[in-house]
Amino acid sequence: MNKTMVSFLALATMAGASTTAFAAANPFSDVPAGHWAYDALAQLMADGVIEGYGDGTFRGERQITRYEMAQMVAKAMAKNPAGIDKALVDKMAAEFSDELNSLGVRVSNLEKHADRVKWTGELRYIYKSDRDENQKKSNLNRLELRLFPTAEVNDHWNIKARLTARVNLKESSSTDTALTYAYAEGKYKNFRVNLGKMSNYSTNDDGLLTDDFFAGVQLAFGSKLQAILEAGRWDMTRGNGAGAEFEGRDAAANYQGIQLNYSQDKWFAGLGYRRFQTDGFRNVAGYSRDNSEDKANIFSVGASYRFDRNFNLAAAFAKNTSADHWSTSHSIKLSYKGAKRANAGTWGAYAAYRYISKCVSFAPTYESMFSRNHRKGFEVGLQYVPARNILADVLYFQGKTLDTDRDSKTLYGRVRFYF
Repeated sequence: MNKTMVSFLALATMAGASTTAFAAANPFSDVPAGHWAYDALAQLMADGVIEGYGDGTFRGERQITRYEMAQMVAKAMAKNPAGIDKALVDKMAAEFSDELNSLGVRVSNLEKHADRVKWTGELRYIYKSDRDENQKKSNLNRLELRLFPTAEVNDHWNIKARLTARVNLKESSSTDTALTYAYAEGKYKNFRVNLGKMSNYSTNDDGLLTDDFFAGVQLAFGSKLQAILEAGRWDMTRGNGAGAEFEGRDAAANYQGIQLNYSQDKWFAGLGYRRFQTDGFRNVAGYSRDNSEDKANIFSVGASYRFDRNFNLAAAFAKNTSADHWSTSHSIKLSYKGAKRANAGTWGAYAAYRYISKCVSFAPTYESMFSRNHRKGFEVGLQYVPARNILADVLYFQGKTLDTDRDSKTLYGRVRFYF
């Protein structure tokens, strides 16, 4: 069935196509009175939703453009004919919002209310191989499903969440679906508030410190210059390096953080301070000389500059003033181009140097440091979009462990399907 007939059927439903008794002169010369769509077309024309062409034809076999379809939807919205299906109009207004806006028809409210609960998702396959000098190789072979429901509360507030399920492909074992995060988000002009369990991403240093989730409150102020305040609790066992050393201790740390971020054209710069307090720090090997320290006071800075449409240079540095050993982390990365999952054939590559300490970077965003972040070395990576909404990436890290100075390597591959 071509686009014209699909469009007509939808509009006929809008206008209440139970118009079989409608009597009118033949509306279009190319639609005979015995045609199955005759009565509905006559009703739509009488309501002013469709007009046809100047020569009196409907041309039902011609493919129509999205702009033409938007014109019909706009007329259905404006005319509000008897028997109109408002829910369907709202959905179609959301689908053709860009074209309707270009016609001067404001549909933002209709689009918002078309579906109060919306679902998106991602299926990802991950392969990871770690190998340290004189140590057994460790492999990860996992399939992961992520579902993201978003529910509208009102014009300013939404509920956001993530459900996660994993399958260990080597053992063919799976986990129960878990609620990774859930929070209420309130958005106002130059102000945002989040309440619940939400992202603990260290934006100012682009994930050098943390890329996880904490339970509490987050406030954000500003636009180009933005201040972010956070307070709550974070499970330290989720840390990628020292996490295991918190087992059996008080692992839930009290957490407070503040950061200032500035972005302008090609520049970005950020400054942050974060404080974690838990008795678990006493159990981290090498953290303090007498194992008496129960806090982490971490300062971090980050900056990036985009030279042109292809090259971007980013760097970040962090220091934990409470740690006696391995008290700094830093990273520098040069990126070329960039893969855009909506555009098939796009790709990107990067080269980076990482010095990542478990006493500073508790849960860094780097895939090479997942479960093994007490290392330094070089990393290269490549991303490619083979088809729309399918993103594949691979990276290789080679360096040394910070505590033993042994050679350490990681090969990581991932394919993500977005829906």
